[in-house]
Amino acid sequence: MINLLAAALTDPGLKRNLNEDRVWAEVYNPSEGDPIGLFIVCDGMGGHLGGECASHWATETIKRDLSDYFCPKDPRATVKLTEEEIAAHHNQEHATRKSVITKAENRVQSAIQDANDVVYEYARQKPEEAGDAGTTVTLAFLQGSRAVIANVGDSRTYLLRDNQLQQITKDHSLVARLVENGQISPDEIYTHPQRNVIYRSLGQNQQVQIDTFIETVLPGDFLLLCSDGLWEMIHDNKYIAELIVSSTDPAEACQKLVEAANNAGGEDNIGVVVVKVT
Repeated sequence: MINLLAAALTDPGLKRNLNEDRVWAEVYNPSEGDPIGLFIVCDGMGGHLGGECASHWATETIKRDLSDYFCPKDPRATVKLTEEEIAAHHNQEHATRKSVITKAENRVQSAIQDANDVVYEYARQKPEEAGDAGTTVTLAFLQGSRAVIANVGDSRTYLLRDNQLQQITKDHSLVARLVENGQISPDEIYTHPQRNVIYRSLGQNQQVQIDTFIETVLPGDFLLLCSDGLWEMIHDNKYIAELIVSSTDPAEACQKLVEAANNAGGEDNIGVVVVKVT
C-alpha cells in the first residue's frame, strides 16, 4: 500500500513585492483503496493584479474540478457481488487499471482547460485590470502509485528516485526550444537574455495545449513541483536532491528549498511542493 505525505510553500523572494505564485497540496486517504493526491504549482504573469489573479483562479478551478475525488463515497452505494461477478472483475482488472489512468488523464486535461477558460475570460472581460494576465501550471494527480503529471509553461515537476532528480515535464520556453535545437547549451538557459520568454501559458488563447505524462511512483520516491523561481536559482540537481532527502519531512524540504533559492539571489517568486511516497 502506497502512502503519500506532502507539503507546499510559496515565498515572494528577495526582489519582488508581489507574490504571483500559487501552490496546493492535498492528500486523501480513504478507508478502503489507494490514497489520492493533488499537487499544483502556478506561476502568474501580467500587469497590475493580472498575474496574481490568474494563478489564484487557475489553482482554484483545478481544485474545484477534481474535488469529487476527495469526497468519501456514499456507503449506501456499496453492493454485494456474486461469485461470477467477482471472477469477471478479476479478469478485467488489468483493463480497469488502464481505464482508470485514461479517465484521470482526461479529467486532468479538462480541469486545466477549464482553468485556461477562466483566465482567458478574465483577460478578455477586464483588459485594463488584467493586462496580459496568464499563468503557468504544473500538476501531479496521484491515485496510489499511478501519477498523471501535466504542465503548461516552464513550471516543472521532477521525480526523485535513488538520489537522482529527473525532470518529467518539458518547458514551453524559448530557451528550452533553443537547447532542443542545439542552438545553445543547457547551461546557457540561466543567462540568456530571453530566458523568461514562454510560448505557452494559461489564458493566452481560447484553447491550450497540455502536456501529460504517466508515471508509476515507488516507496522511497519524491515528487518536486516548482516554479522557475526555484530551478533558475538552484542549478545543481544533486544539491536539490540532497536538500529533499536530508529533510525529516516534506515541510522541512520545502523550507530548505525556498531558503536555498533566496540564498542564491531570490530573483523571483518561489513556489514548491514536495511529495514523499512511502
